Amino acid sequence: MKNGIIYCTLVGINLLYACVTIFTKYASQHELMSLKYLCGLCGAIVVLGLYAILWQQVLKRVDLSTAFMFKGTSLIFVMFLAFILFDETITWTNLLGAAIIVAGITIYAKAD
Repeated sequence: MKNGIIYCTLVGINLLYACVTIFTKYASQHELMSLKYLCGLCGAIVVLGLYAILWQQVLKRVDLSTAFMFKGTSLIFVMFLAFILFDETITWTNLLGAAIIVAGITIYAKAD
């Protein structure tokens, strides 16, 4: 059960990290130094700060190799968030890559 909580925490932290990309994409769609641009950048900075604090707390409790195994989930989150929020296309290659990431994490988790 303890591993399940750790794994869910790692996935949640990487979802948070994926939000940085969403904020920066939002900022890039607005004129430089406009209010919306600055809001996007401020959002990214706040999320990065929170992520850094949480990441350090996780690294106190989890092996680095385990923590980094889950970094790939942020790519999956970015892909789906970009699809939902910015109408970006998800290709079969993207889905195959996501499946490989999930398979690798699953194999690692079952071996642990």
